[in-house]
Amino acid sequence: MKAEVVSMTEENLDMEAIRRGGEILKKGGLVAFPTETVYGLGGDALNPQASRKIYAAKGRPSDNPLIVHIARMDDLAPIVSGITHEAMILAEKYWPGPLTMILPKSDLVPLETTGGLDSVAVRFPSDRIAQELIKAAGGYVAAPSANTSGRPSPTTAQHVEEDLGENIDMIIDGGQVGIGLESTIVDFTEDVPVVLRPGYISLEMLQDTLGDVRMDKGLIASDSKVHPKAPGMKYRHYAPRADLSIVEGPEEKVVETISRLALQAEAQGKKAGIIATDETRDRYPSGLVMSIGSRKEEETIAHHLYEVLRDFDQSEVDFIYSEAFYTPRMGQAIMNRLLKAAGHKVIHVE
Repeated sequence: MKAEVVSMTEENLDMEAIRRGGEILKKGGLVAFPTETVYGLGGDALNPQASRKIYAAKGRPSDNPLIVHIARMDDLAPIVSGITHEAMILAEKYWPGPLTMILPKSDLVPLETTGGLDSVAVRFPSDRIAQELIKAAGGYVAAPSANTSGRPSPTTAQHVEEDLGENIDMIIDGGQVGIGLESTIVDFTEDVPVVLRPGYISLEMLQDTLGDVRMDKGLIASDSKVHPKAPGMKYRHYAPRADLSIVEGPEEKVVETISRLALQAEAQGKKAGIIATDETRDRYPSGLVMSIGSRKEEETIAHHLYEVLRDFDQSEVDFIYSEAFYTPRMGQAIMNRLLKAAGHKVIHVE
């Protein structure tokens, strides 16, 4: 089976294609679609068989929860058994947008969708294509990122086609996504709201809105014994095929170390890739150098991260050496993804 690919933009929706996509989802099929964060792989969130098909298509562990996407605020209440005052404040401020909230689930949501948990992750995306598809599908679409599990998340329809084109029914091509990193996830099932995955909406933004919000300790250290409460917490994610290392420290030392490692790799007959920025790309004498963006515009780094990792796959490099990107607002989110992609392999230089 080869996925049907249809193209449209938010400004010029193809409502007939969206209607067909909705029918596919209602019948238990799978449709990939753009959101403002990354492309999602959609299935009917209330259909246990559809959720199983999502896991199978991605090769995803079935204890890794799926996010339920809605397109109307009124559709939240039926799928949760309660919502806190703090959660409502965030929903009113950041929905539609790149925020996922974990709340106690109602009996309407099958355990197959929640990874066996009695909580459900919910998001209201701002992308108009996503919203119209969700409505056409009946209001509830479970949608993890539309990639093979463990691979860099897709930011274009071409990425989806590379990974899943043979395993799903339809791909809606809405062009390149805007943000390029998955949504921020906030858990409201504890006494204090906890960030389980950083994203475009930063911890500082959440604290400014709610006051007391914590960052989950497991975001830094990986623990294979922990049952994940949110996507991406337990398993290696976003990984390129090459061996990826992050080099962190003063800029001069980082450039010097990466240059030396690239030369060593080439001396062994290996191909080295380097993830640099606009500010440093011309300072590397060897290796295949790709700029991820500018440190002065950190959104560009987030926007290009997965695309650069996939480009290195196409170039068939053996090793990738990346600068660290502890930028002021999105640094937590960028480094969270990069550390997972590297399997937490970090070289500290002083």
